[in-house]
Amino acid sequence: MRVILKMKRSIWFSLLMGVLFLGIFVGCGWSQENADSATAAVYIVTLKKAPISHFYGELRVKNQHHSTNGRVTRLDIPSNISHIDRMNGSYVSQMHDSLLRRALRGEKYLKVCSYHYLINGFAVFVTPLQAFKLARRREVSNIVLEFSVRTATTHTPEFLGLPRGAWAQEGGYGTAGEGVVIGFIDTGIDPTHPSFSDNSPEQTYPVPEHFSGICEVTQDFPSGSCNRKLVGARHFAASAITRGIFNATKDYASPFDGDGHGTHTASIAAGNHGIPVIVAGHNFGNASGMAPHSHIAVYKALYKSFGGFAADVVAAIDQAAQDGVDIISLSITPNRRPPGLATFFNPIDMALLSAVKAGIFVVQAAGNTGPSPKSVASFSPWIFTVGASTHDRVYSNSIVLGNNITISGVGLASGTDGMYMLVSAIHALNDTAAKDMYVSECQDASKFNQTLVQGNLLLCSYSIRFVLGLSTIKQASETAENLSAAGVVFSMDPFVISFQLNPVPMRLPGIIIPSQDDSKILLQYYNSSLEEDETTKKIVKFGAVACISGGIKANFSLSAPKVMYYSARGPDPEDSSVDDADILKPNLVAPGNSVWAAWSSRGAESIEFQGESFAMMSGTSMAAPHIAGLAALIKQKFPTFSPAAIGSALSTTASLRNKYGGPILAQRAYANPDSNQSPATPFDMGSGFVNATAALDPGLILDTSYNDYMAFLCGINGSAPVLLNYTGESCGVSTMNGIDLNMPSITISKLNQSRKVQRTLSNIAGNETYIVGWSAPYGVSVKVTPKRFFVASGQQQVLNVFFNATMNNSTASFGRIGLLGNQGHVVNIPLSVIVKISYHSTNS
Repeated sequence: MRVILKMKRSIWFSLLMGVLFLGIFVGCGWSQENADSATAAVYIVTLKKAPISHFYGELRVKNQHHSTNGRVTRLDIPSNISHIDRMNGSYVSQMHDSLLRRALRGEKYLKVCSYHYLINGFAVFVTPLQAFKLARRREVSNIVLEFSVRTATTHTPEFLGLPRGAWAQEGGYGTAGEGVVIGFIDTGIDPTHPSFSDNSPEQTYPVPEHFSGICEVTQDFPSGSCNRKLVGARHFAASAITRGIFNATKDYASPFDGDGHGTHTASIAAGNHGIPVIVAGHNFGNASGMAPHSHIAVYKALYKSFGGFAADVVAAIDQAAQDGVDIISLSITPNRRPPGLATFFNPIDMALLSAVKAGIFVVQAAGNTGPSPKSVASFSPWIFTVGASTHDRVYSNSIVLGNNITISGVGLASGTDGMYMLVSAIHALNDTAAKDMYVSECQDASKFNQTLVQGNLLLCSYSIRFVLGLSTIKQASETAENLSAAGVVFSMDPFVISFQLNPVPMRLPGIIIPSQDDSKILLQYYNSSLEEDETTKKIVKFGAVACISGGIKANFSLSAPKVMYYSARGPDPEDSSVDDADILKPNLVAPGNSVWAAWSSRGAESIEFQGESFAMMSGTSMAAPHIAGLAALIKQKFPTFSPAAIGSALSTTASLRNKYGGPILAQRAYANPDSNQSPATPFDMGSGFVNATAALDPGLILDTSYNDYMAFLCGINGSAPVLLNYTGESCGVSTMNGIDLNMPSITISKLNQSRKVQRTLSNIAGNETYIVGWSAPYGVSVKVTPKRFFVASGQQQVLNVFFNATMNNSTASFGRIGLLGNQGHVVNIPLSVIVKISYHSTNS
């Protein structure tokens, strides 16, 4: 087994709109005709060209650092400095007006104001389509929907609409998830973290009576570690001990989290509300879990040094079910596809089948092996499999060079207060330092001449050693601090190909440039600005200057959610050969990229966040606990719901659109993922992106029982002895397959001419009349009956779905059945057909 660890990604450049509350802008007023107010909103547009302050700051710094005679030479002056006098508010506003006229020819819009001093941009009242047109202009660096200025949060609760939606329905965050116990099978937990405190004076916090778990007491996990919030904690390592690879000191023979991953996932699902996120001295807002008043039970079966083993994981699952957890969250997957009769017949999935039989809802991460087809590593229909998407908050920063070129980058760091001289690490060595091949990584302050670095920007190289963890941003930042540098800049080594970066914290101004092309531009500018002594070949003048824009404050993107490139994809592999299962995987996608959550005080998984109390991680590991927490809200409202009913409520109400109102996109490549994307299919996102509020009022549900799953497994040829071994139950005669399971989706791996499929819908709301519509997969005709029906509260309705292949085709195609109720309920059932064999083509 392995833990699904964080994934790296690049984030598009976005300049912070701090001027909104500072009030430092000019040109605010109304221009052009009114836009259509029905769909329009205010968007803030940032242009690539630098603002006036960068030019004046550049001259100031050059005078301070490069001129010994009080004069500025011609080479010190940027090529466009002669235009500065024209760069007043009126002139900039006219340029913005011109851009708007060219981009939105003849269309109605309303320019609200222009910014010219701290940023070069404007605010404009336009429609989403017009905003998209502006975003495509080469002059535009970034465009964001306007937002009120307030203290930022970890934001995924806000993005999912919890404060005014699902939490409000449950009485507010103070009771959200009350009485529900979520069991986490992961790397343990840090019980000292405030996210897991039970100090809740506003609300009573009793331990649920149905939970009977215990709390292990060890030196690492002393008495008092558990409380009314953290109600149980155990660790499982028998298999690892048997193999002789368990190190009790390093891996902690206790529930304590020495990795960080388990603390992170637990707080995403159930961490306390309103916990300040302070990292590297910067305040990133407040954190909250999805169900902040639910309870946590920890079953540690994964370890930093070796991962984990199926035997220990199964023992953890077993104990969790015995203790009485309501939900199990697993951010783990097998290292390889299970061999044998079918992927479903592996120890973990079969143990989880027993958990489902006991009424436990099981959530599992899809895996981080995307975007290739059949990469999903969670297989069985009784497991709710979650892929990873973006949410709308992004962190990015930029560097403006002295030649007026702006380069985007990443880094959770503040910006500089003006232009500063750039000094490369390889040009700042002291006389005694050996020129080893790694010196440019800035890992040892003793190798550098502090006189050269002090007060300047230290330019370092991000090499493959950073990817391998042999060098760290944290150490390089400490080097820069020890040398009294004004900041640190990392260029990407050419041997690091297509590597995606998460923002990392830095205590001083800093930026990492993830693009090799942009790094070349930076280095070309730097090298062209150097002056050498012709005789000694030593650098006598550093001419390059730059200004770093901070990356601490978040920006907000309208393209979210988007399926991340690493999120594993369907179709669901039925076995280790080429056969596909008639099961939709993943089931859903949820926020999994750049997620702030709690971090263990001794967490070693991420060197960059060592010693911090919070960390930003990415992966389907982060997506799964979002669903675990939201499932707790459903369980709280509907305590008698079966696991399948909870999954149905989440699936049939899922969103199919992003914040633009367009289709959710899926990244298709690891390299340049935002340039390789297309509309997501059910094999990318399952039923869609989770809609937390709608899931609490699904209207209709599709339920499936343990006996149904057993009948499905018994229908697999040769499965009887395998099932007997796992469950102790004998198979009768069964012809059921995956298509026949009453799932909130229909997946047909091979449609041989025609097929009739039935789905039984149960009404958990009031009396309602539904209209049925559908779109057919390409190469298939579909008919659904009835097209309209009335269903009373507590009653059921059977849908008959008829599929007919109209061509021979082996490429997967997709459709959807939609049910619209007259009381406002909307139910979506995705359709997927892979191989099509038509009647006429077969005869011919």
